[in-house]
Amino acid sequence: MNPDEFKQKTKALALGVIKFTGSIPGTKAGGVIARQLLRSGTSVAANYRAACCAESRADFVAKLGIVQEECDESLYWIELLTETRLVKSAVTDEVRMQAKEILALVISSIRTAKARK
Repeated sequence: MNPDEFKQKTKALALGVIKFTGSIPGTKAGGVIARQLLRSGTSVAANYRAACCAESRADFVAKLGIVQEECDESLYWIELLTETRLVKSAVTDEVRMQAKEILALVISSIRTAKARK
């Protein structure tokens, strides 16, 4: 997948997270988790864009590491929402699948970039 396609994929995740967090119940727990998910889910795309402007391979790998962390964190918040039954798992399925796909691609990219040293 080329960088522009991956930028679109990460942006689609951010947009999906924005839309999804609007449907989370406004309970105290729901509000906290929604804000955390909104931060981490939108950060994936922003940090990938930063990685595309990396000044070196090491910088690229480091910035992709941030993308990996933010994507994994997003999955964590989605799991909490499902396991606490604040939202039904069917509601989180699309965003969860997007995040898992992006996470797998980022992990693979990090491995490839490190191997090319």
